[in-house]
Amino acid sequence: MRVALFVPCFVDLIRPEVGVATVRVLRSLGVEVVYPEGQTCCGQPAFNSGFFDEARGVARRFLDVFEREDFDYVVCPSGSCSTMVSRYYPLLFEETPEERGRAEALGGRVREFSDFLANVIGMEDPGASYSGRAVFHAGCHQRRELGVLEEPQRILRGVSGLELLDWEDEELCCGFGGTFSVKMPEVSAAMADQKIRALEKSGADTLISCDPSCLLHLEGRLRRTGHDTRVLHLAQVLDPGRGEV
Repeated sequence: MRVALFVPCFVDLIRPEVGVATVRVLRSLGVEVVYPEGQTCCGQPAFNSGFFDEARGVARRFLDVFEREDFDYVVCPSGSCSTMVSRYYPLLFEETPEERGRAEALGGRVREFSDFLANVIGMEDPGASYSGRAVFHAGCHQRRELGVLEEPQRILRGVSGLELLDWEDEELCCGFGGTFSVKMPEVSAAMADQKIRALEKSGADTLISCDPSCLLHLEGRLRRTGHDTRVLHLAQVLDPGRGEV
């Protein structure tokens, strides 16, 4: 199988180790990974802020770049960015049928990382080990738009040495919400603090998610409040080369 890697901005600029781990995991499963050159932001910040014309311009660039490659799927280590391309691109091009058709065709091949592992590859035994007690946070787009909830947790339960715990308020938003955290920082921080209180109560030493943006937000708040909780993307837990430089 041949897949194209779609790297979100947060991964590219802030957490590149997530992209590296994603490639390592996919290659360990025998998947050929290509990286389409010229890819940029998917346009979600502009779209969420109401700048639809600007978002369309970025989306056209995305379509042009990814349509050049021959691959079976587009794999993305982010639920929110996967949602933007697969769910909202067709809405952006409602008035241009030809572009809408292109968006629907490409969007149908976009898969969030854990969704790809569980529902395309059919991963049963991840063949990974990690020592710790963890909770899993499902980002809002992954939960409410993609409906990919059980898949990453099922994979994590197969990781040797990892105890996956239940925790209160698991279904609540972490408070990031992209530009929401900038426009309403006090509310955003309060929502993160609610998640952190639940994390403390759970007894977990590790927080795992499939959304780098949620991890960035929660890790920032954890560090500001004096916590040393490990914060990892699912790909980092599964990475066969974890610990390598």
